Amino acid sequence: MGKSDFLSPKAIANRIKSRGLQKLRWYCQMCQRQCRDENGFKCHCMSESHQTQLLLASENPQQFMDYFSEEFRVDFLGLLRRRYGTKRVHNNVVYNEYVSHREHIHMNATQWETLTDFTKWLGREGLCKVDETPKGWYIQYIDRDPETVRRQQEQERKKKQDLGDEEKTAKFIEHQVRRGLEGKELEMPVYTELNREKKEEKVTFNLNKGASSSIAASCKTRVLEQNALKMVERAVKRKAAAHSSGQPKEKEKKSALDEIMELEEEKKRTTQTDYWLQPEIIVKVVTKKLGEKYYKKKAVVKEVIDKYTAVVRVIDSGHKLKLDQTHLETVIPAPGKKVMVLNGGYRGNEGILESINEKRFSVTITIDSGPFKGHRVEDIQYEDVSKLA
Repeated sequence: MGKSDFLSPKAIANRIKSRGLQKLRWYCQMCQRQCRDENGFKCHCMSESHQTQLLLASENPQQFMDYFSEEFRVDFLGLLRRRYGTKRVHNNVVYNEYVSHREHIHMNATQWETLTDFTKWLGREGLCKVDETPKGWYIQYIDRDPETVRRQQEQERKKKQDLGDEEKTAKFIEHQVRRGLEGKELEMPVYTELNREKKEEKVTFNLNKGASSSIAASCKTRVLEQNALKMVERAVKRKAAAHSSGQPKEKEKKSALDEIMELEEEKKRTTQTDYWLQPEIIVKVVTKKLGEKYYKKKAVVKEVIDKYTAVVRVIDSGHKLKLDQTHLETVIPAPGKKVMVLNGGYRGNEGILESINEKRFSVTITIDSGPFKGHRVEDIQYEDVSKLA
């Protein structure tokens, strides 16, 4: 059995190694390539693809570092929020769980040199509560999600409303009882001494009059309280019935056309994103770092990686390149050609280019796909639309 055989011990050992997590020091973040040992990492650093990525990174190194730092922060805090919530936990426990995933962003590619620096930065930015102990640094996630804050505020408002309703009901009942007892003076009891003139006589107590008056007063109070409670219940039922009957009316007023118009307005209000790459669009290479043979050449986007990076195929030569979106720009075709919207509320929709406004650097298209088919959109900027392959 040869060494290159699929079932040889060497081949089996290599496959077992490739499945597990390799050493972080032999990982190239720019190329997203994991090397198995020092020799493999050295060979990778000398390869042409790695040198090309270094040329692109040298053009704007701060941009790449900011991107990796932001991705590391988002993934780390996302794991902390999902796994531990708002519990207090050791920062090294979270970090070990984070690096157990093979496709994670490595810390040596970010602006933080050590985990302690990153933990202190989280405390300074107010993203987590951090405290140092003899056992190390502990972190606690601060949940500032708008949905969570809204739920908490709604619960507090509901508690205040419930307490307010109870106080109003108690005051109303007290007012009704006071009105029922108004104008009636309560008879004050008269205390007399117990004198026994003859020892043979029995001592008797006449409690009929006082008992009857107290019983009548208590019965009247109960009746008033019951009437007040019934009035409050009827008012609450009327309010609930009016609220439930009012909802269908509001829904009936909205037609299908109104819902489509609301959806369209919501699309228009959608904020612009800082990434625009889409598969199967034609772009133009605008970087000179790759040489004159690729400068100002048109290419087709074949794959989008991490929203900001694309694998493109040059139309003239057929070569494949991996480029950042800052090294590419959109292509505006002649009127009548198919284009794709890359940003804004109509992102991802295909359309036909109607006209070009050179003074405003914008175009007018007609959507021919999706829910907005046949809709005419004006004043779309050049960088938000590109020709379809």
